[in-house]
Amino acid sequence: MAQALSGIRVIDMTSVVMGPSATMVLGDHGADVIKIETGGGDTTRRQPPKKSEDMGCSFLKLNRNKRSVVLDLKQADQMEVLHRLIETADILIYSIRPQAMARLGLTPESLKALNPRLITISLVGFGRDGPYAGKPVYEDLIQGATAIPSLLVKAGSEHPHYVPVSFNDRATGLYAVIAVTTALFHREKTGIAQHIEVPMFESMAQFALGDHIGGRAFVPPIAPMGYARTLTKERRPFPTKDGHICVIVYTDGHWRAFAKVLGRPDLMEKDERFKDFTNRTIHADHCFEVVRQAMAGKTTAEWLAILEEADIPAGPLNTLESLFDDPHLAATGFFVETDHPTEGRVLNMLGPSTWSETPPQIRRHAPKLGEHTREVILELGYSEDQAEKISAGRSADG
Repeated sequence: MAQALSGIRVIDMTSVVMGPSATMVLGDHGADVIKIETGGGDTTRRQPPKKSEDMGCSFLKLNRNKRSVVLDLKQADQMEVLHRLIETADILIYSIRPQAMARLGLTPESLKALNPRLITISLVGFGRDGPYAGKPVYEDLIQGATAIPSLLVKAGSEHPHYVPVSFNDRATGLYAVIAVTTALFHREKTGIAQHIEVPMFESMAQFALGDHIGGRAFVPPIAPMGYARTLTKERRPFPTKDGHICVIVYTDGHWRAFAKVLGRPDLMEKDERFKDFTNRTIHADHCFEVVRQAMAGKTTAEWLAILEEADIPAGPLNTLESLFDDPHLAATGFFVETDHPTEGRVLNMLGPSTWSETPPQIRRHAPKLGEHTREVILELGYSEDQAEKISAGRSADG
């Protein structure tokens, strides 16, 4: 069965997490993703644990369904290979800073001249029109810039700290996927390609301010910033007799049901703090405290049964290990095992959505560094001798 992006060629000049997570999705849906690497390769190739020097665990997960081509773009004949690849492509996505791309002669204008149908996606830390434009950026810097460590202190952490998940990289990667597919749709309707810049800072500022803009949603502001319900230190997994439980008593219906469980069916009528969503938000500390105190009286299993009967959302507090063994993930086919030619049996996580006609697939293993250099060069019409020399890092003219 042909996939949704079959026949679409993507030139991937990205590394680490943000860009590769985007091109992985495109590859899962059938795009021919050609990953351009330097002789040193993507840094995630060296992330432990690993069996081979250039096949780190993160690289294996982010770079399936791609072909690896090693090019030294300082050599004219290898830049020519890239130019010829670009002429065959639908999309070029890169996380190289625009200044460095310009030094290579790869500006949006020059790329358009090479291939007028080429959609170009520039993944940057900060938008080009602001004073931070051109600065290098990584996950931790964006967490700091978008106030995440400060929010954690407001929510009860003793010190500012980073969330131990690369959610900025991965979320911005999804923004890039949206940009690519939208631009493809536009091109198919109009025949016009375009250049798109996806900045990490602005993308993730939307996340933080979307929740916490508070009174500054109005001009002039009518209240402080911050969403009280999520900033209380009481919003956390609650201790039970034998562990912890995650509980959301949120809607009016949930609170009526929970009040009955507590043996206080008239709670919402007698205590103004529980009356409605507005009052419960203002008094979030107290509302969460009531839930916390109740949870301490029974085991996690007892509470899960009681809350399910009352139709109140609740669940266990997983560890990484218990998440890995979660029966729901097993039942839905979330994990997919494949055989890698050099790394043996490896585990992948396929996309979380289900498709009736064009499901994502794992068609290719994550490539060894430069594994497809010769193959791709031959596809471009080079001779066997030229392909051999370029793939070996020698000049094709010498």
